[in-house]
Amino acid sequence: MKTTDYQQLLQGHEQEYQKLQKQYNLIGTVRLALVSVIALLVYLAIKQGDSFYWVSVAVLCAAFGFVYKKHQQVLRRRNLLRQLIRVNKDEIDYLNRTRIPFDDGKEFVNPQHPYTYDLDIFGPRSLFHQLNRTYTFIGKNSFAKLLGGLLPNEEILRNQQAVAELKYKVAWRQQIAAVARGKQDSLKNYMKLMDWATSPVQELPILARILSYAGPVLFIGACLYSLITGSYHNAVIWLFLFNIGQAFSHFKKIKAIVVFSDEIDEILKNYSDILQSIEQEKFTSEKNLAFQRRVAGAGKEISTLSGLFANLNNTANPLGAMLVNGVSMFHIHILHRLYTWKAQHATAIKQWLDVLGEFEALNSLANYAANNTGFTFPKINTEKQLRFTALGHPLIPETVRVCNDISFAQQPFRILTGSNMSGKSTFLRTLGINMVLAGTGAPVCATEASIHPLPVLVSMRQSDSLADSESYFFAEVKRLKQIIIALQGQPSFVLLDEILKGTNSDDKQSGTIGVIKKIIAQNGIGVIATHDIEVCYTSNDYPDYLKNQCFEVQITHDELVFDYTLRDGICQNKSATFLMKKMEIIS
Repeated sequence: MKTTDYQQLLQGHEQEYQKLQKQYNLIGTVRLALVSVIALLVYLAIKQGDSFYWVSVAVLCAAFGFVYKKHQQVLRRRNLLRQLIRVNKDEIDYLNRTRIPFDDGKEFVNPQHPYTYDLDIFGPRSLFHQLNRTYTFIGKNSFAKLLGGLLPNEEILRNQQAVAELKYKVAWRQQIAAVARGKQDSLKNYMKLMDWATSPVQELPILARILSYAGPVLFIGACLYSLITGSYHNAVIWLFLFNIGQAFSHFKKIKAIVVFSDEIDEILKNYSDILQSIEQEKFTSEKNLAFQRRVAGAGKEISTLSGLFANLNNTANPLGAMLVNGVSMFHIHILHRLYTWKAQHATAIKQWLDVLGEFEALNSLANYAANNTGFTFPKINTEKQLRFTALGHPLIPETVRVCNDISFAQQPFRILTGSNMSGKSTFLRTLGINMVLAGTGAPVCATEASIHPLPVLVSMRQSDSLADSESYFFAEVKRLKQIIIALQGQPSFVLLDEILKGTNSDDKQSGTIGVIKKIIAQNGIGVIATHDIEVCYTSNDYPDYLKNQCFEVQITHDELVFDYTLRDGICQNKSATFLMKKMEIIS
């Protein structure tokens, strides 16, 4: 998808929105006119006592009901289009690099995680920030969990198929995003819903259920008796008051649900619409079909739950509540239906919403794949083979992105040298982020790739902690220990950038060489970046395991020129000395 594709979608939505806005205004005018005519006819009926007017009132009330329903349909479609317009404007702004209008997931930043902090997976301008297209709480958490872990190989392949299929379902993905944006949920609302779903199931007492039918029947019977005999009977008012009293005897239970369900009914309606979209869509990939089976019938049931909560919430109107309960004990019936629904379906709510969240996460990866059609899904192997052709950083614009080939087939570990600004750290992040993406089932920024999915262990950005009385150096040593321990458990992909900066040169050199030897002993795969040339000579002792590669800087016309091209060997140029001489710091 390019900017022009989103602009075409935007134009179509804006045109439809303008048409619906006109329809909405016209229907609103018709509603107002009907109310005015009905009021006039009621006045004439009362004044003249002509049954013709009452018949006309009944007909126009039915017409008003139809018009009102149509008005609500147009309103819902108009609101959906408003969100679709925002979805496409956001994509256009993002692709034009005007802004990143998506949630950055800063709450998931965790300096203790094996790689997310060092690789900028979460937070402003992070991988999450730029790929995230989730708008529900459960969707955002599902996507964060996906980027923070490694799936089994079989699950990676299933995700690849699912993402490849969803990549082309642009309209469907945007529809889900637009619905989710309509009324965004939160941790608070999600937890309230889960607490309700897992709380003990209640039942309405048998006597209350009997009275909930007997009271209204007797009241209607008394009304009919009074109408037939032409004389008012005191039983009408007493039964009306009895019904109200019976309903209000359960008011405490109803009020507790109303307090909990504030806004929940609207959020559940959005969940329902999304789940029904999942149920109705045609899929072919194994994972999408499996998800679809898990939510069969969920959309309808969640819609029912939303309606039950909404009906209980209208107790906020005292006069209306007294009227409907005096006639039919309305809220007693709703409470009984809610208890019944909970007994039958509450245990399935989490499963249904988990699927919704998983689809939002997959839609984020599918949107990323659609926006980067040149990226490829890596082949998955189990032989500890890692090979990338034309590997680049997926968040760097294609116009300035420099790609490099790298294979770890012959020598599993690389010592990377290069001057400051030559691209070492960016290349480490390029490797790390692409390994993370590959582990989720997403495409990677390469023309070809074959990987053995491995846990990613990184030490690139440590920070001191005043709260823990912990220095930068000690924090780095702790991270290195964590990496070595993790390597003992399973093969991993290790990225180290200029480790042990907080000590003297000799100590740093011997410590770095010691870490490399430890990684070799644990069969680690990866890259260490260093400025210490002596460290590079460690490859002489392990020629089958270590390989030196570098990023060189060229001095052309008395200027530093970086081409960010990965080369074999040890870096030779001294850019720091050149810069200091040029700036007349040294001679």
